[in-house]
Amino acid sequence: MNETKKLIQQITEGIQDKKGKNIVIADLSKIGDTICNYLVICQGNSPSQVTAIVESVKEFTRKGAGSKPFAIDGLRNAEWVAMDYSDILVHVFLPETRDFYNLEHLWADAKLTKIPDID
Repeated sequence: MNETKKLIQQITEGIQDKKGKNIVIADLSKIGDTICNYLVICQGNSPSQVTAIVESVKEFTRKGAGSKPFAIDGLRNAEWVAMDYSDILVHVFLPETRDFYNLEHLWADAKLTKIPDID
């Protein structure tokens, strides 16, 4: 498994560990002039859950892939937190904020993979 795929797997597990929902992985690698190759988008039900998901993703990627984000933005109000792993951007939203920005729609050309929720 290549490093990017391993990192995506660790990110996904980190999200699932804190019951993050509606995980979508957008593969932008076939689209020219993008800021990254993959987007991982998910949501939490409250600002505290969004924060917990971000912390969990940081922990899983550090332990499982030896990687840490270059930057994290949005923790102050935790409605939309972006984590920058260079080739992969992770977006953790509150549901209404996610609906408003609708990133999946913006990247309609991307190959989208939906990860089933774990109960």
